[in-house]
Amino acid sequence: MANARNTEDSKGSQEAQDSRESRKSTENTRANKRPGPMEVLRQARGQLAELTGMEAESVSSFTQTEEGWALEVEVLELERVPDTMSLMASYQVELDPDGQLTGYRRVRRYERGRADGRRSGGQ
Repeated sequence: MANARNTEDSKGSQEAQDSRESRKSTENTRANKRPGPMEVLRQARGQLAELTGMEAESVSSFTQTEEGWALEVEVLELERVPDTMSLMASYQVELDPDGQLTGYRRVRRYERGRADGRRSGGQ
């Protein structure tokens, strides 16, 4: 009778350990499935294009935040001739840690051929 109990206790202990290892494996798999920076950039560009109908030309800013990712994406809003007169826009794009777009907004518009009027360094 004692051997049967020990066997059952041992079996129950092994099942609990297997269950803990399975949970750890699932958590590690989830963490490993998180997209890397290049995948996040691709996803952001694709999702923004799908929502706005405008293709991203470049990403001018890219930062990982506590909430996920923050990007500034340059898009062609209005094509003109000559090309230097085309109207461009910068969009601030926010994504969650998995690379899913959570919000975006246009932060400025400018002609492609114009130098940026904003000054950096507080000058």
